[in-house]
Amino acid sequence: MSVSRPDFIRADEVLHDQLSPARVRELELTYGNQELLYGLGLLELSGPFTRVTPWELEDERGVRRINASGFAAVPFGDMPPVLTAFLHDFLDHSRAMGLPQQSVSPWRAALQANLVRLLARELPSHAGSQVFFCSSGTEAVEGALKFAKAWRPRSKYQISFSSAYHGKTLGSLSLTPNPEYQDIFRPLIPGAVTCPYGDLDALGRLIRRLGPDNVTCVIVEPIQGEGGVNVPPGGFLRGLGELCRRHGIVVIADEIQTGLGRTGHWFESAAQGLDADIITLAKPLGGGLTAVGATIVRHDIYKKMLGGLSSKRHSNTFGGGTLAMAVGLKSLEYLIDHDFPARSLALGEVGLKRLQELKARFPKLFEEVRGQGLLLAMQFRPMVGVPLPAALQEIVFEATAILALRELHGAGVMANLSLSSKRTVRLTPALDMPDEVFGRMFDRVEAFAQTHPNARDLLLKTPPAMTAKLAAFAASKPKKRTPSDG
Repeated sequence: MSVSRPDFIRADEVLHDQLSPARVRELELTYGNQELLYGLGLLELSGPFTRVTPWELEDERGVRRINASGFAAVPFGDMPPVLTAFLHDFLDHSRAMGLPQQSVSPWRAALQANLVRLLARELPSHAGSQVFFCSSGTEAVEGALKFAKAWRPRSKYQISFSSAYHGKTLGSLSLTPNPEYQDIFRPLIPGAVTCPYGDLDALGRLIRRLGPDNVTCVIVEPIQGEGGVNVPPGGFLRGLGELCRRHGIVVIADEIQTGLGRTGHWFESAAQGLDADIITLAKPLGGGLTAVGATIVRHDIYKKMLGGLSSKRHSNTFGGGTLAMAVGLKSLEYLIDHDFPARSLALGEVGLKRLQELKARFPKLFEEVRGQGLLLAMQFRPMVGVPLPAALQEIVFEATAILALRELHGAGVMANLSLSSKRTVRLTPALDMPDEVFGRMFDRVEAFAQTHPNARDLLLKTPPAMTAKLAAFAASKPKKRTPSDG
């Protein structure tokens, strides 16, 4: 008697494009994050997309778009040839153990050494630092928090900043002050305290109020990404480091979006004068192909948590896996060989200048433009300008960015929302995007602005049926949202 079983989909079917776009959407909406994909579908943003070049994607209708999305995790575009060619060689020739949890590994050893040497070139005090690998940015932050707590076990408080984003696992979420993401999961870890970003005097007052010996760590993004590309005032990070050093407070620099070249520097915190005790990295290290997170820690702090028989006090099943380490090693090599931080700085100046020119020409569309390197932001004016109750105003702010994202998509540019700055859309293009494609991307942003000279056009040009569906979808979301800076 035969036993019935589900109709499993074979890998070869997917490899050879035997699943239609409609079937892909059906499966995703049935078995995946239905609400997210439904919302993207309403906006006609859900794809699936296929690669034309590493920097351009095509939808099922054959429409091509320049990809400036990926939330800073796609440093070389989609499936970059430099990495895919290397992976063929790796799979053909590497004989190293694939998951070396309890043994040394040549790939892990090489990437650890290169990261520490790169950091020590910028910050000599880190010459003896050590690396803990994981599989994501939020895990890198979780590890950093544990290292800090092990160093100051009697302390109670961890300080982060307004508009910060450090991830969505429980510890990192506790230091991401966004009620929309936090509230349903309370109580979070105790002792998470928020300070205004960029305000050194406020940080000093907060540390005095809590008691310096009671503060475990201060965690800071050198430029806030999800906060809308917020660059702190000059001297803020240097002063933060000096303040914490006087009191023995551990400083964690969250370089997950800013590190390894996107802002024009290898480590943005170091470029701003901060010599942090712990640095977290992730997004670009995986080259857009695989998940790699890293926590770089001063030797004494590392040993305090993972010394002797306590060396398994913190562990990660897949962190340091050979495939991930190989991709990370090659990605870092490509970044170094081509000095992509310098290119990011130069291209970013060109891009920011074009955005500033657009803001001057279209002041009723753009409220502010910001950026450093290839981390660029457009903050739009609200598409409804009349005074509104606070809760409704936040929905309007969010809808402004969502519709701007849709209209940019229609103009041929794929961009990113900002989770903690509701009216801000970011551009995070590949660091190796050719000059011609980069220029064409801004031509398309300009075309978008020309057809939407006033923020209200974002709403007026949206089909009424779509507006109604989006409104119903928005009404189903959690009611609490972060008070927005715009």
